[in-house]
Amino acid sequence: MNESDIKKVLLTKEQLDEIVKRLGEQISNDYKDKKLMLVGVLKGSVLFMADLMRSITIDCKIDFMAVSSYAGGTKSTGAVKIIKDLDIDLSGYDLLIVEDILDSGNTLSYLKKMLLARNPSSIRICTLLDKPSRRVADVTADYVGAVIPDEFVVGYGLDYDEYYRNLSFVGVLKESVYE
Repeated sequence: MNESDIKKVLLTKEQLDEIVKRLGEQISNDYKDKKLMLVGVLKGSVLFMADLMRSITIDCKIDFMAVSSYAGGTKSTGAVKIIKDLDIDLSGYDLLIVEDILDSGNTLSYLKKMLLARNPSSIRICTLLDKPSRRVADVTADYVGAVIPDEFVVGYGLDYDEYYRNLSFVGVLKESVYE
């Protein structure tokens, strides 16, 4: 991994901090009288989820799911594979699925349908990044950090072939790295 692989910075650490603060305030207000369960979608959401849950000022529980639809590439395969499922009964919880990026929507559409069958009180989606130009599934996020153009982004949890997740910013990866 090399920062010289980054074509441009899309969101700085300071911008990400502001996004997380704004979303944390919104979620805290919207769920103040609810039984909130944050469901992080691994691995990409881990940095965002950690910062987001610290910015939420109400009681909440957390759990994680690991899913895959990329198989090492830059585009979703469309097939969603559950690698790690949730450990808790969801009945009565107000779920907030926390995702790094809403791209094609295939993964979140699949997860939402699967989790609805487990009888939560409600399900909403919070995504750090929304790339609506790539959407193929009928899914929208209830909480959006930033809408981004159709470019391949890494950093702040997002990866290419498991690299770049530890960058403190979100940047556009140079095409020469993945072509």
